[in-house]
Amino acid sequence: MNGCQNLLGDFEFPLEDIEAAVRQRRLLSMEIEFSRQCNFRCPYCYVDDIPSISDEMSPEQIRDVLVQAKALGARRIIVLGGEPMVYPRIFEMLDFIGELGMEVELFTNGTRMDRDAARFLFERNVKVVLKMNTRDPELQDILSGFKGAHDIIQSALHNLGEVGYPGEGKILAISSIICRHNADELVDLWRWLRDRNIEPYFEMLTPQGRADRNENLQIDSEQAREIFERIAEVDRTEYGRQWDPQPPLVGNRCLRHQFSVLVNACGDVLPCVGVTIPVGNVRKRKLKEIIEDSEVMQDLRGYRRTITGPCARCDKAETCYGCRGAAYQLTGDYKASDPLCWRNQGWNVREAALPAAADRFLPQKDPMRVVDRLLSVGERSAVLDLTVPSNSPFVSADGILDESAFMEIMAQGMAALEGFRAPPTNGNGIKGFLLGARELEITGVARAGDQLEVSVFKEAKLGDFGIVRGTVSRNGETLAQGEIKVWHEGAADRTGAEQWK
Repeated sequence: MNGCQNLLGDFEFPLEDIEAAVRQRRLLSMEIEFSRQCNFRCPYCYVDDIPSISDEMSPEQIRDVLVQAKALGARRIIVLGGEPMVYPRIFEMLDFIGELGMEVELFTNGTRMDRDAARFLFERNVKVVLKMNTRDPELQDILSGFKGAHDIIQSALHNLGEVGYPGEGKILAISSIICRHNADELVDLWRWLRDRNIEPYFEMLTPQGRADRNENLQIDSEQAREIFERIAEVDRTEYGRQWDPQPPLVGNRCLRHQFSVLVNACGDVLPCVGVTIPVGNVRKRKLKEIIEDSEVMQDLRGYRRTITGPCARCDKAETCYGCRGAAYQLTGDYKASDPLCWRNQGWNVREAALPAAADRFLPQKDPMRVVDRLLSVGERSAVLDLTVPSNSPFVSADGILDESAFMEIMAQGMAALEGFRAPPTNGNGIKGFLLGARELEITGVARAGDQLEVSVFKEAKLGDFGIVRGTVSRNGETLAQGEIKVWHEGAADRTGAEQWK
């Protein structure tokens, strides 16, 4: 399985419904993994290694989160994996979703798709998306990492057709990744699918999981542009379908990060398949609380306001969203421009990517700035590093870092996170103050020249005030840890939330 799945309609749902879901912090769909068990080993899968299933959600937990999604307005459940058809209770779960009144999209490699299984799906109006990257048997097996995959897929396609797919309002789609191996046949494959009323769903690879390890799969941006434009011309001249080529989906656009979430098999909630930042876990908190409280999701749902780089200035910015997953995987910044878009050729991705110089996000200047780089950003959290300079006002004549500097390091770590999240128009950093500390425990000594790492996590927030837990370490040894209270100008406006607990 690859990245974001976006199948039906220009944005899957009417734009006005998406805008309402953003305002109300509700869902229109939810992606879910019942299990990550899979018999294929596709070299482009977003799952890196063969996962353990020991910590996967129980059927009761799965049903509970499905009920929660329904209560949040979800109309559609997209079942991913792993391979859903090898999940032993798949039919039970699909019936449960139907009883809740939600549509189902099922992404499958065709395993166990015999006539009875196909009939089951047909009778329940399940929208089936079958994975098929090529019509070449040998190549299909290679791209599935499984000998005999082509035969499995063709058998499934036959059985689905025998029971009536596509037809009578029953939708069948073919999911194909765009890679070097199949690039030359994608136009013909598109025609083959259109001629059979099968929905083609072609997507660019998201560089994560196994795909990140198999770099030989990826095509460059210019090749992608050519494929998109050739297929657009075929659709326009031969099938009367007009659309504007833009990544990451051929003939479609991805806005999933604004109205959906992914709940993986272990209960972690992610904004989408490509933005692999867990924002909560449904075993610990309700889905509604996770969505309402998540800073990462608030940033993504305010996409036009927070985007950085050339995408923000593109003449298609109002209708194109690129791939948030590609942006995150290649830059570490889910708000960055899509590095795989051909319109961004020549853009220096490395200059915009994390790790990045902290002065991009902080108002402090030398010598008062004590952190050097922002390494990574998570849900209400950040990791930074620094080298203690000998000329710092926090360093004594004998080269020892004053204990008060540990609080300042933590405070600047959180200020860098707030600056990262601030809209680009705010300039270089935002104003903030360190108000105090409690339970601060200092267990080590730092000296000039030491390389330190600081991690910060925002535990609670009330308006512009935040309680932050920080840790400063050196080579894995904790030097200081504790809680600090900080104030950042306009923080409540950026998050859209007045209080977190």
